[in-house]
Amino acid sequence: MSKQQLIEAIRKHNHSATQDFLMGFNEDALNNYLNHLEYRRRPRNSNSRWIRPGETPAVVMRARR
Repeated sequence: MSKQQLIEAIRKHNHSATQDFLMGFNEDALNNYLNHLEYRRRPRNSNSRWIRPGETPAVVMRARR
């Protein structure tokens, strides 16, 4: 997916994420976030686990300009 397609898909799941905010992340980060959002929509049970990719930090911040 292109960066714009990833952003559009993310915004379908997370309406509060703005276009401008999401543009600050690269395609890999957006893809990881979209995968996480899609995983959250699945039914939960004792076998449900989402494992954060090792290269992804637990907390991400972006400085405002």
